Amino acid sequence: MSLRHDLRHGRRIARAEFVRSVRGYLRNKRRLAGLAVALLFFGGNFLFALPTAYVLGLSARSADAIPYFAPAATAGPVLLVALATLRTLERIGQIDAADLVLTTVHPRAVVLGLVSAEIGRLALWFGIPVTAFATAFTLGLGAPSLLLSAALVAVPLVCWAAIWGYALGIGTLRLFRRLPSARRALKIGGLLTVAVVVVASQFVGQYLVREGTSVDEFVSALTVAPVVDYVALAFVGTPLARPLSLRAVIVLVGLLALTPVGLVVATRQASRLWFTDAPGRAGTRQPRTSSGWLAAPAPFAWRKTGRVAWAFLLRARRHPQELAHLVMILFFLGPLGTTVAQSSSDALGPLVAAAGAGFGTYLAGATFGLNPLGDDRPQMPLLLLTATDTRTLVRGRSLAGLAVGVPVAVLVPLASVLVGTAPAHAVGFAAAGSLMCLAAAAFAVGLGAAYPIYEEREFWGTETVVPSTLVMMGYIFVVGGGTVIGLVVTWYVLTGHLVLTPLLLAGLGVYLALTGGVSYGSYRYALRRYRRYTFD
Repeated sequence: MSLRHDLRHGRRIARAEFVRSVRGYLRNKRRLAGLAVALLFFGGNFLFALPTAYVLGLSARSADAIPYFAPAATAGPVLLVALATLRTLERIGQIDAADLVLTTVHPRAVVLGLVSAEIGRLALWFGIPVTAFATAFTLGLGAPSLLLSAALVAVPLVCWAAIWGYALGIGTLRLFRRLPSARRALKIGGLLTVAVVVVASQFVGQYLVREGTSVDEFVSALTVAPVVDYVALAFVGTPLARPLSLRAVIVLVGLLALTPVGLVVATRQASRLWFTDAPGRAGTRQPRTSSGWLAAPAPFAWRKTGRVAWAFLLRARRHPQELAHLVMILFFLGPLGTTVAQSSSDALGPLVAAAGAGFGTYLAGATFGLNPLGDDRPQMPLLLLTATDTRTLVRGRSLAGLAVGVPVAVLVPLASVLVGTAPAHAVGFAAAGSLMCLAAAAFAVGLGAAYPIYEEREFWGTETVVPSTLVMMGYIFVVGGGTVIGLVVTWYVLTGHLVLTPLLLAGLGVYLALTGGVSYGSYRYALRRYRRYTFD
């Protein structure tokens, strides 16, 4: 087919995919509720950012005077390519009704449609706040032409990043198909990279101060001058305009030339992914035999609840992508790492013990309890028709979380004796962590049952169901706040600094009543949701 036909079919595919995505959000009341909560959380900060952008436009006298303009202009293309690659791995690496679509239109039209739809979706999410911020800056600068020139500069860059990010993502999926072990290695490497970046970000400022390195030197090391010159073309016709640079023109020509090349590369990569089968492994594999019974180890084999818990643990070991939602806690552990690193030798041990108890409490509920109905949806008809009652199923899920969280909450405080924690204090933190794990596990199943997520989505080339972000944030704030209060009270009790007064006793009574009552109420609510579960 000709390029004109592919462009027309690609436009139709993009429109269909984009409209389907928008309708999916508008028809899902839970997604709309989650979006409303996200707007409440982040909308206030954004409203404060608009006056800041306006004042920045008033005070700006040159592009170089804008804070961190050069590193931001350099990092922008890299982040766009990384985002396009991740979205390809997560969402648009495969297509629905592939047998029909791929026998109807050319793969190039499919690639154009998928990439265009994804650009539209991301523009809907990020374009509105970015446009509002740019509009406030433009009003402060007094140059309305900035919006038009910035759009003209952004379009070639976004198209280049989208198509090459898609090609890179499709190539990664082909690598996963050829080397299945590379997928797990990349997941582990990505998790470690995120952890390193989050924790390292807490120490950059300290390093600059301690080593005497100026911020300007650090920023200049992260700046690519030709890219900065190209982004500065957005200020043409405004008081911040720079003289036209040959390097900026070269970058523009390179973007315009590399975009069709990226389309060719992406089409070939996608064709090989869609039209070829996964290579078979050499040798024959012996068929597995099953005794028809789950052989759980001893202590899990003693009760039916334990065998159910062992089944959840075994499934998590075979499908570790189902635990991808646990990564969110890394963004909260960064500041904690800074506190631990800056603490004195006397405070290091208790901080490690408290951190271990708190992290174990988080794992006890978050590992298996935040989406019970969604996780069990494929097996739900079988589960509800078995002789096993719903109480055993819910308790088994909570017990599986406790099997992960309690060892962390106990062993880390006990091991903190090696870094200076008194043995009695270590035992106290371990005991408090164990009790808080019970409360977190009971609370999680009720919270997850109230807002289940059933839809599978592609995450790095694998289909998995993850809890709602709204549920994750609620769990972290509620359990995190309660855990901090419990650990502070535990420390004062262990050190003997707790002075019992009527007001303090009343506060502790309210805290214990809320912790126990909310956890038990959540557990009872989860039982009721299981018993009243209906199929649409």
